[in-house]
Amino acid sequence: MTKITIIGAGGFVFPFRLIGDLVSFPALQDATLHLMDLDAGRVARTATAARELVAHHGLGVEVLETTDRREALAGADVVIITFQVGGVESYKWDVEIPRKYGIDQAVGDTVGPGGVFRFLRSVRAYEDIARDALELCPDAQFINYANPMAMATAFLNAKGLRTVGLCHSVQGTTRMLARTLGVPYDEVEFISAGINHQAWILEFKRRNGEDLYPRLREVMAAKHQRGVAASDLHDDDGDHSEAAAAASNYEGGNEQVRTQLMRSFGYFETESSHHASEYVPYFRKDPETVLEYIPERWDYYEICLAHDEQGDVDTQLEKLKADLTPSVEYGASIVNAIVTGVPAVVYGNVPNSTGVIQNLPSDACVEVACLVDGKGVQPTSFGELPPQLAAINRTNTNVQTLAVRAALTGNVEHVHHAVALDPLTAAHLTLDRIAEMTDELLHAHAALLPESLRPADAGAAAHTADREARPALV
Repeated sequence: MTKITIIGAGGFVFPFRLIGDLVSFPALQDATLHLMDLDAGRVARTATAARELVAHHGLGVEVLETTDRREALAGADVVIITFQVGGVESYKWDVEIPRKYGIDQAVGDTVGPGGVFRFLRSVRAYEDIARDALELCPDAQFINYANPMAMATAFLNAKGLRTVGLCHSVQGTTRMLARTLGVPYDEVEFISAGINHQAWILEFKRRNGEDLYPRLREVMAAKHQRGVAASDLHDDDGDHSEAAAAASNYEGGNEQVRTQLMRSFGYFETESSHHASEYVPYFRKDPETVLEYIPERWDYYEICLAHDEQGDVDTQLEKLKADLTPSVEYGASIVNAIVTGVPAVVYGNVPNSTGVIQNLPSDACVEVACLVDGKGVQPTSFGELPPQLAAINRTNTNVQTLAVRAALTGNVEHVHHAVALDPLTAAHLTLDRIAEMTDELLHAHAALLPESLRPADAGAAAHTADREARPALV
């Protein structure tokens, strides 16, 4: 019997939607789902809904719940990571401290000061998981859904865990483009490659060979005019797991950012415009520029504050009772392919150590097509990206690889280097101001950082806060 462990199962609606995906596959309908979260009440909420779903459909899935990480990991075949260390309380510092310095992040979970510190405050949890997993389930396939995707996935692999990172950017964007052009999705073929949240749709065509890019450029330029708001962005709550069905999901309101990037660099990017605007220096220079390119403001931190978690789970439960079909997420497809040996192709985030993308750094984490079967996840060799796209990606991998190196070596100078090389940050601040902001973030997050990265003067206060903060660690 397959044992699937979900660490961080008490999170927002996503872990429960993932459970629905898993139990929708016949080969997994006698599996054991072991749900783990340090918050007993939240994991109980998810487990209760999961048992109700399993009972409703008459499935043989066993649902277990625990707050003990080692219990959850013992004997696991697949481990899925989906958590944020520190919760919304820590996320607040990721957003509000940079904003005080003029860095306006829409999300702040990928690169930039927000992405770097979201990763660094998670490192201790990742180290604990890796230490226990190498003892208790050394052959398990790890699936990471936690952001910052590239940094977290690179770190987990460096610690010896066979990990693929998953996102919904590729499948969400390609579905959006097909809808925009009025082409049935099952008639579309595409190739994508790059890095997480900044991959590129390199080919987009019909199965009959028709190149859809000329029409895509024409339609997007006409549809997404600078300074014109879209009516659908207020419905976008950040959960894009239903992107296959809902036209309002993943358009990201006005797509002028991605349309401009396509016009300037030749190809369409996979992450929505409000999010993509954080990764380059062009679109968030000042409030006027933001309003010009992203007329309808979207802030993920404020969305997180407004979440009704129980209501979200209840709504999703009723949907899955009525229709137990998988979402566009790749996670359950990977587990099914490993268990059955029936091949599947997914887009995953993997180490570039074997030169999967030849003109990106070997220590980067890249997003490419992967073959999955009974042997696990096997990235396909892509070759070289168009040079202008690789150049853009490298501005982000610089940040990611330095942050990971800081975590692996304990060298706090690399934290400063990572933040200083972020394109959006560098477009706004001098090096002295960047150092000042980074120091403030190091102090704000000191209790959750690895000890080697804590400011020396955080000392006793950090250790006291550390004891109080331990429940926030997985």
